[in-house]
Amino acid sequence: MLAISTAVSLGAAVQAHAQSQGDAAHLSKQLNNPISSLISVPLQLNYNENIGPNDDGSSWTLLVEPVIPFSLNENWNLISRTILPLQWTDDIPSSAGSDFGVGDITQSLFFSPQQLTASGWTWGAGPVVVLPLSDANDSPVFGAGEWGGGVTGVALRQTESGWTYGALANHVWDIGGDADISNTYLQPFVAHTTPTAWTVALNSEATYDW
Repeated sequence: MLAISTAVSLGAAVQAHAQSQGDAAHLSKQLNNPISSLISVPLQLNYNENIGPNDDGSSWTLLVEPVIPFSLNENWNLISRTILPLQWTDDIPSSAGSDFGVGDITQSLFFSPQQLTASGWTWGAGPVVVLPLSDANDSPVFGAGEWGGGVTGVALRQTESGWTYGALANHVWDIGGDADISNTYLQPFVAHTTPTAWTVALNSEATYDW
């Protein structure tokens, strides 16, 4: 699998934040934080090949992941994180030809304190809901096609030397559907931002089906 990731931030939010901080490196670090007080629209493009019993299938998946923060009061933020998959498949199943569809949307809401912990960590937790948009495509290739719900959380720390490290996780159960879904998702991540605002990041994604 080849995975290509990039982050695009909405212009007005980036400009306002950059003017208040006066620091491009700080802004770049904020883009590494999935629960920062910055509106952003990360895009992740994944390519998979050798899919299916004959290893002749392939797929492209573009994940559109808008992150929108809301200030609830002087102590708490609410961060909305949406994952919308746009998928192109070829020969899945074998000899099926090419197809395009929208996968299931994952909507997460994180309640996060505005102040860091004494050791410099920030965290957020809240509900996660899966909306079965793939059901409209009438194809199991694009998703389970079932409503799902559960809990999600993230914890991370950012250092003065430019390091960001932490992990995001969730667990989703099916809601009243025919499928028996109980999945745990874990994404540890680490990134380093240079004083010139270049960032190198590494993350791993794992899903366990209980």
